[in-house]
Amino acid sequence: MKINNLFFIVILFFLFACGSASQETSLEDHSQHGSEVPQKNLADVLNGMASYIDSVNAELKPDNFKGSPRRETIGNIGDLAITINYGSPGVKGRNIWGGLVGYDQVWVTGAHMATMINFSKDVLIEGQKITAGTYAFFTITKPEEWTIILNKNYQQHLTDDYKEAEDILRLKVKPETSEKILQRLQYEVLTEDSSTGIITMTWEKIKIALEVKAV
Repeated sequence: MKINNLFFIVILFFLFACGSASQETSLEDHSQHGSEVPQKNLADVLNGMASYIDSVNAELKPDNFKGSPRRETIGNIGDLAITINYGSPGVKGRNIWGGLVGYDQVWVTGAHMATMINFSKDVLIEGQKITAGTYAFFTITKPEEWTIILNKNYQQHLTDDYKEAEDILRLKVKPETSEKILQRLQYEVLTEDSSTGIITMTWEKIKIALEVKAV
């Protein structure tokens, strides 16, 4: 009888461990392959990942998550809503610039599925007019200068289906550097006044910033 009870306990432990592993893998699979999360769970998943990333970047906890979870940043400039959906990779002790992110190559500026940016109405980005809609956000990195790209095809994995002919915007910006390391890639929408704001992307010691104006 004791042997049977022990066997039963071992089986229960095994099933619980497999269930926990399957749940973590499923979240990572959604991040990597863009598969749909049930709508009732989507908000909880995004909020949980946002909280985790914020805690890691604030150095409140170590970064133990192996994948690049999706995150959604939403900001408003007057009645203009900007939504950015992206994969958030971690530094994990790796050489990022010129290493993991190669120079002179089109980069998804995140991880896995293309970084998507949606403008609820027409905007000016660094003075160039962009029609309301959803676009892929790509960059080409160099030590002293980055190329910012908005592309029509926002439903693609990394840059697998990227075509320069589908670009609607290309402009140059200079990256900023800091001493503090931001462990997880992060986008922000910062409001300056009722019609002007800044979109930033920060990772490791590098930050880029784009001026955005509501039209």
